[in-house]
Amino acid sequence: MNVRRLIPAAALAGAAALAVPALTACSGTSSTGAADGRLAVTASFYPMQFLAEQIGGDRVQVTSLTKPGVEPHDLEITPKQTAQLGESDVVLYLKGLQPAVDEAVAQAGVKNTVDAATLTKLDAHGAGSHDHDHEGAHGEEAGHSEEAGHSEGDGHSHGEAGGDPHVWLDPAKYAEIAKGVGAALEKADPGHAADYRKNTDELVGKLTALDTEFKDGLKNTATRTFITTHAAFGYLAERYGLDQEGISGVDPESEPSPARMKELQERARKENVTTVFFETLASDKTAKSLAADTGLKTDVLDPLEGITGKSQGADYFEVMRSNLKNLQKALGAK
Repeated sequence: MNVRRLIPAAALAGAAALAVPALTACSGTSSTGAADGRLAVTASFYPMQFLAEQIGGDRVQVTSLTKPGVEPHDLEITPKQTAQLGESDVVLYLKGLQPAVDEAVAQAGVKNTVDAATLTKLDAHGAGSHDHDHEGAHGEEAGHSEEAGHSEGDGHSHGEAGGDPHVWLDPAKYAEIAKGVGAALEKADPGHAADYRKNTDELVGKLTALDTEFKDGLKNTATRTFITTHAAFGYLAERYGLDQEGISGVDPESEPSPARMKELQERARKENVTTVFFETLASDKTAKSLAADTGLKTDVLDPLEGITGKSQGADYFEVMRSNLKNLQKALGAK
């Protein structure tokens, strides 16, 4: 989403060197990471943290590398955090989303390391396009084949195979990841496997119900197209037959090109678009600029990369239901 700050290789190497003692001593599967005997789980950012907390319950001590309010893609790993990774019983992350985390995890060597990207199928959503190469790819029959021409376009690294990492915004895919996380916790702490299995089943049930809410809530709408500054909603759009249009290329806070602005104005008119969405962790300047030029409204569509006091809800489920409500309003759900 925002332009990432690059971390000097020397700094990463220094962090790794500082962490070596911890890495070699604490990468086993026993519950050694937490002083009170709980499983020490390190999550890369909020969606992974939420799964660990929901499935682990009081059996785990969860720490997130990405603090509330920090844009995940911009995260820089400190030597202390690299050491913390090595002391973890379980590490949960999503490869391709946070390059600094990918680097640190590769160096940590923790036995129970879970890459959420391996637990479900990642789709490209326009991977390989640059900036607005996807603009000419609008096929009505596909509905959303171009929806995330953001794979390179929003400045994110999207995995080795070019997959879009924003899978948690699709409740069905998030449920698949939840099952894999549950299995990893069972493996790391077999003495409490029954607890993890029960909590996983409950969470998957809630996610299945949320999926149904989205399907029913977005079944009949006046338009299927929505415009957003952060084109993170490719999976959500694909799951529910919507068409996502991202405004900007590398930086959603930058001004869109005149050609892109003109195209979006035409698209908004043709598709009866009413709303330009922005998010909670980035500026709404671009959204308001486009809205002012097209006579559209603005509203929040939260990519759920973190929860802050500005979030429209206290956890994943509350924010996703706020997203559904905002989409229903913008799309003219009947």
